[in-house]
Amino acid sequence: MPRNFAIFDLDHTILPFDTQALFCNYILQRERWRTLFHLTFAPVALLKACRIVSTATAKRAFLNHLAGMKREALIALAKDFAELVVKPSVYPELLAIIEEHRTAGRTLILNTASPDFYAHEIARVLGFDHCIATRVEVHDKMLLMPRVIGENNKRAVKIARMKVEIPEVANADEAVLRDSWSYSDSAADLPLLEFTGNAVLIHPNASMEAIGKQRGWQILRPARPYASRAGDLLCAVQQALGLWQRNT
Repeated sequence: MPRNFAIFDLDHTILPFDTQALFCNYILQRERWRTLFHLTFAPVALLKACRIVSTATAKRAFLNHLAGMKREALIALAKDFAELVVKPSVYPELLAIIEEHRTAGRTLILNTASPDFYAHEIARVLGFDHCIATRVEVHDKMLLMPRVIGENNKRAVKIARMKVEIPEVANADEAVLRDSWSYSDSAADLPLLEFTGNAVLIHPNASMEAIGKQRGWQILRPARPYASRAGDLLCAVQQALGLWQRNT
């Protein structure tokens, strides 16, 4: 009998942070000098704010703080990051939900726009069956502006990638999808939320909450370590500069 699915976004869904900023925080606290690479990111961030460059380009530029790092060191740090930073930061409610789906026999899929070199480690630590993430080219040493392989894993790309990489998803019939679940915080994930018969929103903004209520979707608001969107932004800035500490 075909198994149903439980599909989860990562950032601001399973945990209350942007993992790119959180991983940057983890790296910069070990190698402070890498903060200098943000000088190469700043002009790209400005162009992104002006909608001149794409999100994928901005992502590549933000990853410049890893330039020159050996592949072996990067993978080791990604494993430690998943275990020591991400796992303790996950919403307890979401951990319980993941376990409920596992017990129910559903296939667990982490589907995120985050870079694959640490997303796969997070999926492993949290016990997911599959991980779909943005593929970033990792050489023996990380390059400036590392290449994104294929498309940034957002919006409808998430569905297309699942169908290519997970045959069970490609072959799933309406009955299987009707008893499947999807979780996200973001309007960018509307295709993902609409893909399954059961959608759950995590701390949606006002427009997403209105969509969710109209469609009868469940809404969860687990406790967060900040009180507002401004608090979330402050955490992200601190993390991007390597200044964030747990319980601050």
